[in-house]
Amino acid sequence: MDSIISISALSKTYASGFTALKGVDLDIRRGEIFALLGPNGAGKTTLISVVCGLVNATAGSVRVDGNDIVRDYRAARAQIGLVPQELTTEAFETVWNTVCFSRGLFGKPPDPAYLERLLKALSLWSRKDSRMLTLSGGMKRRVLIAKALSHEPKVLFLDEPTAGVDVELRRDMWQLVRRLRDEGVTVILTTHYIEEAEEMADRIGVIAKGELILVEDKAVLMDKLGGKQLTLQLVAPITEIPPALDRYGLTLGKGGSTLVYRYETGRNGESGDSAIAGLLQDLAGAGIACADLHTTQRSLEDIFVSLVNEPALAGENGSEARAAAEGAR
Repeated sequence: MDSIISISALSKTYASGFTALKGVDLDIRRGEIFALLGPNGAGKTTLISVVCGLVNATAGSVRVDGNDIVRDYRAARAQIGLVPQELTTEAFETVWNTVCFSRGLFGKPPDPAYLERLLKALSLWSRKDSRMLTLSGGMKRRVLIAKALSHEPKVLFLDEPTAGVDVELRRDMWQLVRRLRDEGVTVILTTHYIEEAEEMADRIGVIAKGELILVEDKAVLMDKLGGKQLTLQLVAPITEIPPALDRYGLTLGKGGSTLVYRYETGRNGESGDSAIAGLLQDLAGAGIACADLHTTQRSLEDIFVSLVNEPALAGENGSEARAAAEGAR
C-alpha cells in the first residue's frame, strides 16, 4: 500500500530552546486509521502542526500525496482536514455559514448537497441555522469535524477529538471515522483514550520525548507485546514458591493464596501457552493444588505504559503547547 504522508528526518526546536521533535521518520499509508500515542509533551501536537502547515520545521521534510508542504504548500494543505483540540469557532455565525466559509477557503465551489449530507451524518442538520454560541460543547465539536471535512480532504487529523465529549458523540464520531476510512480517507488521530486506539486503529505509533519509538500494525503489536497473565487460585495458601518452580518466574500474591504466571505470545521458541501444561504438572509434583485459574490478555494501554516507562510531566506538556502556539503565530 502506498504512502499518502511521508515524513523524513523531521526535527523542531523552538526559539526557547525546547526540542519537540528529533529526527522523526514516518510513512502513513493511504486509507488507514493511524493512532499516534504518547504522554503529555511527547511531540504529538507539534508533529501534527508541522504536517498541517501551522508550525515550521527546523529540519527535515514532509510530503502529502506527493506535495512538499513548503514548496507546494497550497496543494498539500488542500489535502488535509484538521480537527484541533480547542473549540475555536465564530460565536455569532450560523453552523451553515461556518461550514460554507471553510469550504470556500480552499477554493472549492459551492456544493450544498455535499454539505447537507455531511451535516446530517454529524447530526447537525437540524441546527444548521443556529448560531455557534447557542450550541453545546459536543455540538461545537461536531461543527469542527464538519469544517475539517467541508473541502473533501484526503487526510483527516483528529487531535484528541473525544476529549471531554459525551458517549453518544464519541460513538457517532467513530462511526463516521470508519465510514470515511471505507471511502478512502486517511485518518490520523491522537487520543488519551487508548481503548479507542485499540478498537479503531489499523496501525499504532508511539512517540516519547520527540522521538518515534515504535510504529507497528496493531495486530502485530498485540501479538508481539500483548503478553498474557495466568492467575492460579490455590486450594491452600503457601508462604514461598518452591525452588523447583523458579524457571517459571511466578509471583506469589494475596497472602499466599494465588500464583501469577506472566508470559509473552507470538515469540520464537517455547510459547507460554505450551509451558502451562508443564507448569501445572510441576505444581502438582510440588504438592500445590489449584482450585481455579483464569487468563487475562495484556492491553494496548499496558504496552504503551511499558514502552514509555515514565509518567508525563505537566511542565513538558505546557512547554510543547506554548511553543507550538508561538510557532503558529
